[in-house]
Amino acid sequence: MEASLQTQLIALAGLCQAVKLVQTVARSSESQQGQLAIALGSVVNLNPAEPLDIYGGEMQNLRQGFELIIEQLADKPKKDVELTRYLVGVLALERRLNKNGKNMQKLGNQLQQMDRQLQHFTVTDETIIAKLADIYTECISSLGARIQIYGQPDLLSQNSVQHKVRALLLAAVRAAVLWRQAGGSRLHFVFKRRKLLAAAEAALNSI
Repeated sequence: MEASLQTQLIALAGLCQAVKLVQTVARSSESQQGQLAIALGSVVNLNPAEPLDIYGGEMQNLRQGFELIIEQLADKPKKDVELTRYLVGVLALERRLNKNGKNMQKLGNQLQQMDRQLQHFTVTDETIIAKLADIYTECISSLGARIQIYGQPDLLSQNSVQHKVRALLLAAVRAAVLWRQAGGSRLHFVFKRRKLLAAAEAALNSI
């Protein structure tokens, strides 16, 4: 598989997983610590040696993402309309962020400043999640075009759930940045759909 397609696949899988986790957190109080750690870890890994290192260096960590790509892009897709709406919203937010150098720089600076906190807390600690949520609010949702999240009202009213949702949206935007850096665009979902689908199927079979 060509390097750019491999990176696009990793980015898209990471994006799908983060958005799916937003759905789950908004609807259920079940613990998702493993997936949460993978998603949020991608945000604070600022100097990966290669793209897969962003997600812990293991293709297995992106299994659900590959499955979601297949579901969304298959010839007879089991499309999740809400998931698609979130994906489109995140990609639109990332485009706004990419055009706003001031916010992009602020985002980078704030993430670099988290190194000290991460020496004392795990990435899934509520302190870190709350900080990532604040960074998302200040650097990304302030750009406009906020994403409307659907779920259980009693859950979405809780501060801890709101923080998780925003932190996960930050992880989704991080994946969208990687997608763009690897040459990904909206047109790929039309003209390179079969390539992405075949690559996701091959990746899933290799795990």
